[in-house]
Amino acid sequence: MSSSQEILEITEKYGAHNYHPLAVVISRAAGAWVWDCEGKKYLDFLSAYSAVNQGHCHPAIVRALCEQAGRLTLTSRAFHNDRLGPFLEQICGISGMEMALPMNTGAEAVETAVKAVRKWGYLKKKVRPDKAEIICCNDNFHGRTTTVISFSSEQQYRQGFGPFTPGFKLIPFGDATALENAIGPDTVAFLVEPIQGEAGVVVPPAGYLKQVREICSSNNVLLVLDEIQTGLGRTGKMFCFEHEGIRPDVLVLGKAISGGVLPVSVVLSSREILGVFRPGDHGSTFGGCPLGAAVASAALGVLVEEKLAERAAELGDRFRARLESLTAGGKVELVRGKGLLLAVVLSKSAGAARGYCEQLMDKGLLCKETRENIIRFAPPLVIEEKDLDWAFEQIKQVLG
Repeated sequence: MSSSQEILEITEKYGAHNYHPLAVVISRAAGAWVWDCEGKKYLDFLSAYSAVNQGHCHPAIVRALCEQAGRLTLTSRAFHNDRLGPFLEQICGISGMEMALPMNTGAEAVETAVKAVRKWGYLKKKVRPDKAEIICCNDNFHGRTTTVISFSSEQQYRQGFGPFTPGFKLIPFGDATALENAIGPDTVAFLVEPIQGEAGVVVPPAGYLKQVREICSSNNVLLVLDEIQTGLGRTGKMFCFEHEGIRPDVLVLGKAISGGVLPVSVVLSSREILGVFRPGDHGSTFGGCPLGAAVASAALGVLVEEKLAERAAELGDRFRARLESLTAGGKVELVRGKGLLLAVVLSKSAGAARGYCEQLMDKGLLCKETRENIIRFAPPLVIEEKDLDWAFEQIKQVLG
């Protein structure tokens, strides 16, 4: 087997440099732990950006993958398959939505939601042709397709990739009054993350989602929640919107819906909204494939049966309290997040977050900086409490 250094050199030579990963080469994983090529063990504190909420290589999910792979993997949507219908019924039941449209990646699901609300706007709200407007928030992250970066406020995501798709307006995150003021006659939707993950686990003020729900309802504007990172147990509820007792009009899911085993995503909504699609309007060869449906069904089963949302709430509260004890030390300015989606914001005097992530990696703890001065902590929800205790001791040594 090649060494980590050999793999790093090959990857650097042949791979496009569109990522800046830490210098660790993972070769196997189980639960919350991963191992490099030399057998060194690390605790995963990123969960593939919340895609492996159920832990790496969960036996039930891998078993579903293997069993389905030996029977039927792909039919395309030209034919029905026996796994898609039951999966869609399952996710609609869990989310309380009426219909679902399956895709593969999170960005594809966001694109699907954009198309759905635009067509709803033309058919149902009767906005002017080709004038539908979607309001989004500054510092959002919804993916990296050309349309999605058209409503990003991060210059690096946009530089060199124009011209951009029109029809989007940006407002400050967490400001309900700004949303109310931004709505016009051609506004069809407000697309927002309940917590902005890539922006540094930014949590809006309490009551924000309830306010925007009321504003959207009173203005006949669809509330679209991107819960690709926050959904499926991560924040201590099955869905982050449940913390404020509201419901979106459109819900976008991905990542943990397949437990990190396959790319699966889904857009959920009412019959009135998703019913605007007709055969030929939208599609995907692999979206809704029997292999993906079987894996996602098993992954959802794990979340429910192992009560991982409740586990995230309990462990997250304890771990956050321990992290907050570090704010007296000078390097950590504040801690924010919900459940097991947490972040520490470093003080200006502490310097860049990257160096601390590298120090933690050397100690066997894998996490990643987001922005210049923020470290995100998001372990698999199956993590043992003793492993969280061990992780805190490593963090304390580096940041305390």
